[in-house]
Amino acid sequence: MQEMFADLHVHIGRSEKGKPIKITAARSLNFANIAKECAERKGIQIVGIIDCASPYVIEDIEEFLKTGEAYEIKDGGIIYKDKVCIILGSEIETAEINDNGKTGSAHNLCYFPSLADIKAFSKEMSKYIVEKFNGVLIPAHAFTPHKSFYGNCTSRLERIFKEKFNKIFAIELGLSADTELADQISELETRTFITNSDAHSLPKIAREYNKILVEDISFKELLKALKNEDGRKILCNYGLDPKLGKYHRTYCETCDKPIEGEPPIFECPECHGTNITMGVLDRIVSIRDKEKSVSPVNRPPYVYQVPLTFIPGLGSKTIDKLLNTFETEMNILHKLSEDDIEAVVGEKVAKTIVAAREGKATIQAGGGGVYGKLTVG
Repeated sequence: MQEMFADLHVHIGRSEKGKPIKITAARSLNFANIAKECAERKGIQIVGIIDCASPYVIEDIEEFLKTGEAYEIKDGGIIYKDKVCIILGSEIETAEINDNGKTGSAHNLCYFPSLADIKAFSKEMSKYIVEKFNGVLIPAHAFTPHKSFYGNCTSRLERIFKEKFNKIFAIELGLSADTELADQISELETRTFITNSDAHSLPKIAREYNKILVEDISFKELLKALKNEDGRKILCNYGLDPKLGKYHRTYCETCDKPIEGEPPIFECPECHGTNITMGVLDRIVSIRDKEKSVSPVNRPPYVYQVPLTFIPGLGSKTIDKLLNTFETEMNILHKLSEDDIEAVVGEKVAKTIVAAREGKATIQAGGGGVYGKLTVG
């Protein structure tokens, strides 16, 4: 068995020929660049690219395979330079009638073992057929206020999926939630939690990720880990402190600031208005059915991590210097001593990185689409 790092939610901004795929994502975020970033800078061995149902991206994948740098394997996935397994995925939006009888929308991550499977899915995507093409479906950023099941569709997934709920074996927590928060909802006790970046630019890849135990890198092995089968499993979830997330606390759109205080908060205490964006913490407290978070015994630890791009005073040139010396962000965040880092970038930057790593930082909670702020020292 081997330990691998996996980030299963990365977007594509443009195709190789400049066709727009995800408008809000960076132009440099294309299929080939994601593979290279994971292999050369991030140290991610399994990456889920979730805009692969686009005909333009499918064309890019076919051209990428022709270069000889990548190849498909029988157990599913595309192997790049024998370093990275690329899982082909699609993020689809569904409309649901929420608990109040109104229409809410939610995003779902769908993953497929082969290029042939996702090409077939692409042709019938309007029907949202996933299982027919050997795919699996995982609710994306499950608690965020705008595009998620718990955020604006339902207080219980079982109400939406009914008899199909047993096929939902994992959920993505999202940047503003963690294991402790999610395990206040009892129906999730038997579901695997995954932490992914939802990256809209190359540097944001692996701001959240998973350490998994598998035999090798393939779609088949990843699926077993997500289902906790045959000794394969998620060993650890690495993610932001939820307070750093963009939607952790309720945000008053009128006063233009997050609202502090005991959750849940449904109106602004200053203007007494209800023009608010409900925070993930507030939403979970309002729908939970467990007074205290109790995780099942097989739940892996959730380790708070501050990616290099979130550390104050750490600019792109300094990050490049670190990566040029130590190869990948995984090495810097997990393996290096303070002395190793100090030898390259000096005492002040080294102390900042290690303080963030050890949780010795103050965080001002984010909300309403604004990231939280971290202060070290």
